[in-house]
Amino acid sequence: MTDETELAARLEALRRQLHYHNHRYYVLDDPEVPDSEYDRLLRELQSLEADHPELITPDSPTQRVGAEPLSAFAEVVHRQPMLSLQNAMDETEMRAFDERIRRELGVAQVAYTAEPKLDGLAISLLYEDGRLVRGATRGDGHRGEDVTAQVRTIHTVPLRLQGEDWPPLLEARGEVFLPIADFEALNARLREAGSRTFKNPRNAAAGSLRQLDPKVTAQRPLAMLCYGFGAFDGERPAATQSGMLAALRRWGLPVSPESKVVDGIGGCLAYHRALAERRDGLPYDIDGVVFKVDDLTAQERLGFVTREPRWAIAYKYPAQEALTQVQAVEFQVGRTGAVTPVARLAPVAVGGVTVSNATLHNLDEIRRKDVHVGDTVYVRRAGDVIPEVVRVLPERRPGDARVVTLPSHCPVCGADVVRPAGEVVARCSGGLFCPAQRKEALVHFASRRAMDIDGLGDKLVEQLVDKDLVHDPADLYGLAAETLAGLERMGEKSAQNLLAALEKSKETTFARFIYALGIREVGEATAASLASHFADLDALAAARVEDFQQIGGVKGIGEKTAERLCARLAEAGDRPPDGELADWLAGLKIAGLNRATIARLLEVFGDWSALRAARPADLVSREDSLVEGVGPVVATHIVTFFAQSHNREVIGRLLKAGIQWPAPGSAAPQGAQPLAGKVFVITGTLGRPREAVKAELEALGAKVTGSVSRNTDYVLAGRDAGTKLERARALGRPVLDEDDLAALLGRR
Repeated sequence: MTDETELAARLEALRRQLHYHNHRYYVLDDPEVPDSEYDRLLRELQSLEADHPELITPDSPTQRVGAEPLSAFAEVVHRQPMLSLQNAMDETEMRAFDERIRRELGVAQVAYTAEPKLDGLAISLLYEDGRLVRGATRGDGHRGEDVTAQVRTIHTVPLRLQGEDWPPLLEARGEVFLPIADFEALNARLREAGSRTFKNPRNAAAGSLRQLDPKVTAQRPLAMLCYGFGAFDGERPAATQSGMLAALRRWGLPVSPESKVVDGIGGCLAYHRALAERRDGLPYDIDGVVFKVDDLTAQERLGFVTREPRWAIAYKYPAQEALTQVQAVEFQVGRTGAVTPVARLAPVAVGGVTVSNATLHNLDEIRRKDVHVGDTVYVRRAGDVIPEVVRVLPERRPGDARVVTLPSHCPVCGADVVRPAGEVVARCSGGLFCPAQRKEALVHFASRRAMDIDGLGDKLVEQLVDKDLVHDPADLYGLAAETLAGLERMGEKSAQNLLAALEKSKETTFARFIYALGIREVGEATAASLASHFADLDALAAARVEDFQQIGGVKGIGEKTAERLCARLAEAGDRPPDGELADWLAGLKIAGLNRATIARLLEVFGDWSALRAARPADLVSREDSLVEGVGPVVATHIVTFFAQSHNREVIGRLLKAGIQWPAPGSAAPQGAQPLAGKVFVITGTLGRPREAVKAELEALGAKVTGSVSRNTDYVLAGRDAGTKLERARALGRPVLDEDDLAALLGRR
């Protein structure tokens, strides 16, 4: 910049912004921009002031460390200033720091103390005669806030020093933080209680320590690690920074276990790289590594400049949070049909990687965070974790920002997107043909308890789909031996074996086929119930939600409300005038009988006479399942599945390929079911697959359950039968082996 007026205006603008962000960060504990954005502004100001020192003002952010303390806490004046550190953002800046240190000390190599730079809140602990007398925040570096009562609640802070060689006065300095696991647990508790959650562990630590009520702080699992010392009376117990840390540890103060002495710039860079590889596995957040000249005499020679020690530096890691804009929100479909919103972002560097996409998890999360297309947002990335939008800046929302809505149809296959009441995840209902769910659907279809296609596992399904040979389960039955033999790890013999398994799978049961379709929340037991309840596949496919549920009574009326209403109706004299029945019912002041319930009540019963004739049982709301295991949610899944034309087309092709099952009751002679009404329990290892035996018993009319009771007619026991066999004997229930079962069925 050459124009002096323009330069002065830019300097003033930068100072205003940094003062504002200092206040948000240090005083309010509510930063508006991520550290990377703040660092960029500060470095620009530092560069301009270095080129034009005549324009530096006493109130410039470069001439101070933080901001004024809150008036709610007593003010503390630090005996020695708590200064900030200069930052190195890359290896070149680190080498320049080391070169300056070596030149000024006149040595070939320098030993440094290295330790993680924790992302927490700087604290000073003052000990007199070995006892903790004061805890204070850094504040602006010269004046902080008295948080003694709050610090005393931190279990890692000793109230009294150990040993006997500690000095009469010691000021220990360190960082208060919230471990990541405790941060996540705290947010979970706050979310469950409906309270506002913290954005990150540093914000949580600051907010917890600066609670006016120490009892609140005591409920937060804060921790502290010491990194150095300030005021000190008497002789120092060591001549090095690492020796002082060892003394602090000896006196019972917590010190980072990662602290280490390294030799020269090579040792610094190696430590920084090694810790970066372990960063995501550490129990706390860090944003860099602090290197300090280890020799304390050398530290004194180097001194301070611009309120920073010349003998220390923080080598920062790439920011894990950054500010960017949501340019669009798209919906992706996962292997199980989950429809997940993904934010398309203006590309931004986060954690050393350019990020242009971030997960939004689900629609509830979008609503909770109030994300709009066009918003300015924080995006966070840690290690290999998928980047996510963590916070919106609504004050920066443009006028044309758009609300995010859930698509009604799958963006991949066009099937209906369903989100049942009470569920967070929305799903595509095109399970049999949706390309996004293709592999998952095929693996499930071929599984042992479904169509039991031996040899068709995950790896082979991957090949068939990736080579575009199979698009849905019906395509499996059109595969040729030559095609299969050409696949990886498949020869002629393997191909023939798979074709034989496919042919064998065509003879199945109705229950297995229903289960193989992969209808959401329809497991084996529910599939068996559906097969027993519906005469055939056409009947099941044509079923409506009402065919699975019998709804009675009036929604919103429970037993007590029904009993009280019937009693008041019985006591009533003349009927209310026409048109006044609703007001008369409201005037009864019966708990649970509000205007909405009254409207539904009159809709069901119509008039005074019908209402007075009703019994409490007629009024109580109820939903009776007509099919065991099928409630309103599962019923909706079933109806929605068969409503998709593509699902029905695939089923039609499967049946055309030759898949069939016995008609109900056809396994028994002359249409009889010899085991009708009998309850079986199977336990132990049988000579045949248990599912096959179960299917046969059910085809003969038996009901197979999982537990032995007095209602059990037979227990079929194989090898290594356990507690079910013991219970059967204790209850005196008949126990059969496979020969006994054959004899029972007249096969022996």
